[in-house]
Order: sequence, then C-alpha cells, then structure tokens
Amino acid sequence: MSTPIDLNALKNRQMVAWASGDYAVIGTTLQIVGEQLAEACDLLCDERVLDVAAGNGNATLAAARRGCIVTSTDYVAALLERGEDRSRAERLQVTFQVADAEALPFADASFDAVLSTFGVMFTPDQSKAAAELARVCRPGGRIGLANWTPEGFVGQMFKALGKHMPPAPGAQPPSQWGSEAWLHTHFDERKFLVQVTPRTFNFRYRSAAHFIDTFRSWYGPLHKAFAALPPDGAKALEADLTELLERMNRAGEQSLVVPSEYLEVVITRR
Repeated sequence: MSTPIDLNALKNRQMVAWASGDYAVIGTTLQIVGEQLAEACDLLCDERVLDVAAGNGNATLAAARRGCIVTSTDYVAALLERGEDRSRAERLQVTFQVADAEALPFADASFDAVLSTFGVMFTPDQSKAAAELARVCRPGGRIGLANWTPEGFVGQMFKALGKHMPPAPGAQPPSQWGSEAWLHTHFDERKFLVQVTPRTFNFRYRSAAHFIDTFRSWYGPLHKAFAALPPDGAKALEADLTELLERMNRAGEQSLVVPSEYLEVVITRR
C-alpha cells in the first residue's frame, strides 16, 4: 500500500523553489500570453478580476490595462513585489495580496473573472485549486487559464527534469491542466462551459546554452535542481535540455526559437 503524499510538505518545497532565482526575468517574456488571455475572456471596464498564482503579474497587468478592478495573488510575496513594481511604473491601480490558490481568502462568487497564466497548474492539490477557482467566480463569470500541455516543450522540459530530480511519489504532473479531458473532468460537473484553444508561445534566445544559462539562474525549479545535483548530474541534465532545445529549435544555427504549445482556456460559469 502506497504512502499518501504529504501535500503540505510538497507545497513548502515548491514555495522555496519558486522563491529562488527571480522568476520575473522569465515571466516578463511571457506577457503576450496574458494579453491574449484578457482578450479571450473579453474583459470589461470595472469588472472584478482575480489573478491566481499571478507570479510577476502578466495577467494582472493585462486586466488592469483594460480598466478592470484587479486583485493579484500568489503564495510567494517576492513575486508579487515584482508585479507591484510593474503596475506602479504604468500607474495602474492593483491590489496585491499573498494568498494560497488552494484556499483563496475570498467569498463565494466574488469575481467576474478569475485568471491564471502558467500558475495555478503548479498547485500540489489540483482538484482543490480547481474547486477554489470555481467557487470565487460568479454565475455568468469566466475563468481564464493558460496551461502548458504535456506534449509541448515545457511539458517535455519538466519530464527531462523529472529524470534527474524525480517528483515526490504520488505528485500530480502540472501539465494535467494542459489536458482538455482533465479540464472537462474538473469543471463540467460544476456546470461550467469549457472552451479550449490550442496556442503556441515561442521561446526566443541566442542558443540552447543561452536558454539554459538564463533558466538555471532565474527559473525557480531549474535553479534549485542545478544547485541540488552533483556535478555529474548537473552535466547530464544540461545535456538532456540541450538535446531537447536543439531538436525543437526552428531557427537553425543562427538563433534559438522553440515553440511551446499551451492551452488557452475560457471556462464560463452558467
């Protein structure tokens, strides 16, 4: 009989990982995803919008630029500080609040739209997080998500990472949120209408080496992995990532452009 996974311990490890490095260096390159999601959700002026697992605030800023009343949340305070810096620079009015995606400190049906770009998918208790998104969304409101797929580049990158730093036994892969079937399983029974659009984000770097150097310096999960692995293990992980990047590169030898599939999801509460 398998030992039940300690979700709280896993969450604490994840918090440490995401607080390491500086995700904002990576996150700002993904801003276009937040803008596209805001348009897909057809956000309106003065709507109440919650950004869950907001990181450095890509969806937060996109919603605020459209005149929404935005609350930006994450369980890592340092990430919210990056979002706050960005909103201040643009003179945008946003409320920033530390909050756990699995226990949102808001009343039922509090928001017109609930957003998350590559954030809530990393929660340890995925069913609980999905239930929380549904709970705080008002009838007629919508949940907007951007989730990496299992088959796309980021899904493959985490598989490569898992070879060298195996996840905790029983841990659910974040890329499940990038499965249309999984989304229907968790939201159809709550009387939500799930609409999914496959999209592609292009990672643009000088080379595979440039990508790996950037991610091992700033992207929490890879930063922690490279720091924890012995030298031989770090070299093996680097080799696997290099092979993946070069195989998926569509720019030839002159540069690195790696397409990464994700699902743009709009879930409407009936």
